[in-house]
Amino acid sequence: MPLEQLPALLLAILAVGYTPGPANIYAMSCSLRYGWRSSMRMWCGLLCGFLTAALLAAAAAHLAGMAFKEYVPYLRYLAAAYIIYLAWKTYRAGVSPEGDAAPTFSSGFIVQLTNAKIILFDLSCYSAFVLPYSQRFIDILPVTAFLILAGPGANLVWLLAGGLLKPMVARYSRVVSAFMAAALVLCALMMLLL
Repeated sequence: MPLEQLPALLLAILAVGYTPGPANIYAMSCSLRYGWRSSMRMWCGLLCGFLTAALLAAAAAHLAGMAFKEYVPYLRYLAAAYIIYLAWKTYRAGVSPEGDAAPTFSSGFIVQLTNAKIILFDLSCYSAFVLPYSQRFIDILPVTAFLILAGPGANLVWLLAGGLLKPMVARYSRVVSAFMAAALVLCALMMLLL
């Protein structure tokens, strides 16, 4: 990737990665419910899930070019179903954990592997910023490193924001849960309709 493309890549990372999406909303929801310390296991799952998905997308972009497009609709339906399941769990949970187990590594891992927003964004970045200039897999990896800012970096920001907001929203737990669940449903619908 030519260095003059770097500002465009970083702007895209900010625009896509830090806006509401399934993993960001889930991270904030877990942090509001359990606090940021208890949600860090889930964030580690988001990190590992992101790295797995990004590297798989990089390998697919390198080996198959754009031939993987035919499988994207199936991933979209699976991801939407899982996000709706997360919305239901978020709505039913409220903000206070009362006897509920904290979010797990595997829940974060699955969220990120089914996060069509970030997978499609990764594929788009590889296609726009690397493949026109180089076909070497090693040239895709630096862009993958920047994409960590879009995925796990943004998830951590949302998780910490939820931890900071938890004391303020504790009295409105049902309203906050309904709002977070509605945001997740909106993400799922946007994936299916757009």
